Amino acid sequence: MWNKLKRPLQAVLLLAVVGLCIWTILPIQQKIHLGLDLQGGARVLLELQPTKEVPTITADVQDQVETVVQNRVNGLGVAEPVISKVGTNRLLVELPAVKNADEAERLLKEAAVLEFKIVPPNVSARANSDKKYADDPNGAYKDSGPVVYPGNLLKGAQAAYGQAGQPQIDFQLKDGNKFGQLTKDNLGKLLGTFLDKKFVQDATIQGIITDSGQITGQFTEDQVALLANELNAGALPVPTTIISKDDIGPILGQEDLTKSLYASIVGLGLVLIFMAVMYRLPGLLADVALIVYVVALLALLSAAHAVLTLPGIAGFVLSIGMAVDANVLIFERLKEELWAGKSLRSAVKIGFRRAFTAVFDSHVTTIVGAGVLFLLGTGTVKGFAYTLFWGTAFSLFTAVFVTRFFVDLIVEQNIVTDQKAYGA
Repeated sequence: MWNKLKRPLQAVLLLAVVGLCIWTILPIQQKIHLGLDLQGGARVLLELQPTKEVPTITADVQDQVETVVQNRVNGLGVAEPVISKVGTNRLLVELPAVKNADEAERLLKEAAVLEFKIVPPNVSARANSDKKYADDPNGAYKDSGPVVYPGNLLKGAQAAYGQAGQPQIDFQLKDGNKFGQLTKDNLGKLLGTFLDKKFVQDATIQGIITDSGQITGQFTEDQVALLANELNAGALPVPTTIISKDDIGPILGQEDLTKSLYASIVGLGLVLIFMAVMYRLPGLLADVALIVYVVALLALLSAAHAVLTLPGIAGFVLSIGMAVDANVLIFERLKEELWAGKSLRSAVKIGFRRAFTAVFDSHVTTIVGAGVLFLLGTGTVKGFAYTLFWGTAFSLFTAVFVTRFFVDLIVEQNIVTDQKAYGA
């Protein structure tokens, strides 16, 4: 019973998977974003400035600033920024789709040092009504008390809703004892939040806070989302200075993309022709499996809203080569079994089984290498590793299962029995 239903069930499952992949891909332009090298954007070089508290820019400080800037840019909705270290005290920030380097500079400048101060009532009233006074370092910041809690001790902040459905900010603390003592000593006073010495908002301390708390007020949903992002991103251990900024033209990126796509299509076409000529019927079946592989990988990139870069395209093309290599190993074993006098069914069964170890080992080593690259790499290296990792994993599946399904189906149904059609 199972043998009769096995192939139909496999066929239905394969058709369902392919159909789901095609549905996931459409519309692909809205789901797969292009990186800076393909669609243009802005590139900004930041230099970290020492302070009295942090006299030396160490690797840890550079890592902290990199994380903060990453969170800040992500929160502003910039698709897949690339932030990489330059030397020991600089960061290179690449922002796709940001068409103006001045805009990029403004966004990054907002990722400033976060501080909490006790704000006198008269300063609060003026800061909330006079934006110029609030933004002036010699205004609300100077007229408030000393810094009572640094922003780098803030663990995190999230936009949330209060009991009455009013938007608010929930925050968590790294040093609850220090903040608890601060709130205990200043009950009823206004605690102000300052970002890069600019007044953001203030709130009355209504109770002792030791591990987490809320910032409430007359906020809109957009305001709390922005404020939560600023609180998360404002904990820079040191200030930063913009050394240079450049606009990356989209025309060059479009040319690169077009050439890369043409190269990928030509390469895929040559591979399909090679397989059909060299391995005949199995080669044609492998071509169909290869198309299934391409559709499945595009579906994954689409579902993940991946950012495609030139190195990512290179990883995609390289994984196609891995898929073909697997089929070559399998079909060569198949031909050897046929030359040894095995029947067609035996040759298919033994050929796939004996080639499996070599195919599996070669794919797993590539998958491990791509995984290490993704975990330890930065920038466009991650894009290359991502497509190579999943492309290799998918090529293993299509070579071992999809191609095998097609070949078994042809052989079991005696559709083509001439061994010459199998390259023997």
